[in-house]
Amino acid sequence: MGDEEITAAVLSSAPNAVVVLDRDQAVLVWNPAAERLFGWSHEEMVGRRAPLVPAELTAEHNAVLERVRTGGQVSLRTKRFRRDGTLLDVRVDTSALLQGNAVVGYVHVHHPTEDDVAARDRVARRARLVRRLTDVVGDINAELELPAVLDRIAASLTELTGADAGGFVLIEKERLRLVSAHQMPETLRDATADLRSSLVGKLMRTGKTVMLESTGLDDLIWAALPGLHTIALGLAAVGGRPYGALYALFADRKPGHVELELLELLAGHAGIAVGNAMAYQEVLRQRAHERAVFDASADGIAVLDEDGRVIQWNPAAGELTGVAADEMIGRPPPFPLPAPGEKLTFQLESGRWLDVVSAKIEETGEMVIDFRDITAAKELEEAKDLFLATTSHELRTPITIVRGFASTLDSRWDKLTDPERRSAVHTIAERARSLGQLMDHLLLGARAGAEELKVRIETFSLAERIHAATLGLPVLSDTHRVEVVIPEDLPDVRGDALATDIVLGQLLENAFKYSPDGGLISVAAWAEDERVVVVVDDEGVGIAPADRDRIFERFVQAESGDRRRFGGVGLGLYIVRSLARAQGGEVTAHPRPAGGTRMRLVLTISPDTPRQ
Repeated sequence: MGDEEITAAVLSSAPNAVVVLDRDQAVLVWNPAAERLFGWSHEEMVGRRAPLVPAELTAEHNAVLERVRTGGQVSLRTKRFRRDGTLLDVRVDTSALLQGNAVVGYVHVHHPTEDDVAARDRVARRARLVRRLTDVVGDINAELELPAVLDRIAASLTELTGADAGGFVLIEKERLRLVSAHQMPETLRDATADLRSSLVGKLMRTGKTVMLESTGLDDLIWAALPGLHTIALGLAAVGGRPYGALYALFADRKPGHVELELLELLAGHAGIAVGNAMAYQEVLRQRAHERAVFDASADGIAVLDEDGRVIQWNPAAGELTGVAADEMIGRPPPFPLPAPGEKLTFQLESGRWLDVVSAKIEETGEMVIDFRDITAAKELEEAKDLFLATTSHELRTPITIVRGFASTLDSRWDKLTDPERRSAVHTIAERARSLGQLMDHLLLGARAGAEELKVRIETFSLAERIHAATLGLPVLSDTHRVEVVIPEDLPDVRGDALATDIVLGQLLENAFKYSPDGGLISVAAWAEDERVVVVVDDEGVGIAPADRDRIFERFVQAESGDRRRFGGVGLGLYIVRSLARAQGGEVTAHPRPAGGTRMRLVLTISPDTPRQ
């Protein structure tokens, strides 16, 4: 509060008539007590000479002014006129109004002599109330929880003003809500009213901070107070904007000037206390939000002190590094730190790759470290490199052969025999078919990766698709035997017949490819609960346990000696799983006890299948 506001508050609340004159004795200040004592209003008196001094006392008055001009203060008993012409016995304390060392006017404080005792009592009472108000304000500001602050304000209001009950209403857009009440029925809490038609709305329209109301109270919720006589209310502002209002309720009596002053002061302090509580709650909310982000972040986040030791370590940091917070606090992080604003890529002993960035908090010297798992991205990057190398190899071989045979035909057509020409064309056709299959795999792999595989769900015979896929397989290899076991009553399934043809074809092709030494290729199918299971068994090289799920990722081939031994770009099983899942099915890989691999395809039985 500024000096001018304090001065205005003192003059407004002074119990004695304060009249300030300039050097020409024109009125500069005429406080409310002067209005009450002499009968003239502030507007009537400011700027003119006050007709207070009887003619016979003019010389005495001038002598007093002359004396205070030379220093000191004069107090004397005398008489002064009221507006109605009557004379008052008063004691006037006169002092000079100084600006620096220059006298620029006079200050007169008037005390009716018959009120001296009452004045002393009022001063003593005011002093007690001010001291109590100071204590109350201290108590209120000590509270930081907003509901407790509001309850304390409502209780303090009745204590200081002698009101029979009190309450605090919150302004919520165009409504009021009673959020705190003292000596009132608890059922009134959270009652609402329209702001515009309320006493608070009326008070806000006046532009004042306090108001007394003693008429039309029956329609208010406060009418629940028996014998309600008068309501005094004061506006509480937070950040310069109306936040709520304090209600002091009086039964069977009307409050005085002192009570209104106390209400106004308490309302002002209430705004400060509420603002403090709201700021505290906002800090708590921000901390809670920060903690929630800190704890819920998928990135590892750490805060280091000036010496580089961990003081905060979120759950994701523990998961990424394998070191829990209680083990990490007080120790440096298990990876080097990049300079602020730079990024460091680091591989942990566990094999996990991290991208680490840091930022410095200049005010505290602390460091905030953010790190995330990029292992999958690293693997994908390596897989893409392998894919490019593999694809180049897979394309180069047939293209080289096609180009070679085409050149031979072009340059030596007449010198070749008809069987030689037919053999060359046949080789070109076979290599072109291989290139087409490779392009189909690449296209399907790209669509699966973009989740654009489209399948048509319908009922079809899985038994027919299996027979079609295995038809003619025995003649493809002299070292492999093919066995198909399908029950005659195998149920129809729901899915896409064409997609299933691709799945079965790829599973069978892999069974041949990854059993280079020959052996039995077994295909079987059976109903199991609401599903049909198809298995393709081979006696080949098998799959390492660590690779049984990875083989279904893009660009991945199971490790088995020379990884280029079997060719391909590592998209076949990725496409198989994508097509199976698009139909609501699944494909998994399993070891066989006797060696080799079992590929297991599951599809859903069609609801149209007749029950046996």
